[in-house]
Amino acid sequence: MAAIPGIAFAGSPGVVREALPGAGVRPDASYGSPMWPTAEGSTSATPASRHVPFDAHGAELVTCVWEALELPGAAMDYHFVLQGAVDRLWSARRAAPEGLELLEVFALLDLELMEAAPQAVSFDETADAPVTFVRVTSVPRLIALLEREGAITEALELARRLARFGQGEDVSVRLSEKAGSLVAEAARSGPV
Repeated sequence: MAAIPGIAFAGSPGVVREALPGAGVRPDASYGSPMWPTAEGSTSATPASRHVPFDAHGAELVTCVWEALELPGAAMDYHFVLQGAVDRLWSARRAAPEGLELLEVFALLDLELMEAAPQAVSFDETADAPVTFVRVTSVPRLIALLEREGAITEALELARRLARFGQGEDVSVRLSEKAGSLVAEAARSGPV
């Protein structure tokens, strides 16, 4: 993922890219679309998109996500790896609240990826239609978490950044009103 232009991601912590199976694999494009070699033959799925097992949770999930971000793939592959991790960490938040810290890290990385490579979350643009973006769940989950924690300013900033992708406008308006109400309430309370 670090090779995507415009992203500040410097690499996964603790992962030695060269030691990962599949890190040096290159696709065969002679079929018209890239085909990636596997033990069973070949597939159109990139090493990054195949790396995180469906049943991975906890520390295994986190390790696999960091490794997947080091493997060959497209921006959309990395988006779905990050978004899937955020969704799983969110689902496990009651049993494993420590995962919320990484939920934030992965959601912010996903937003940075989207900003650097909007094609990661968009359908092909045609002359007749504007770009259409897929529904993103990672960033809204983080916005909801920040709002619940009372970090309204941070949640509002993320909602405004997400609005570029045709999502979060209503949340942005609601959070703007909430922030305004908090400022007005603080002004009425006077200095402490």
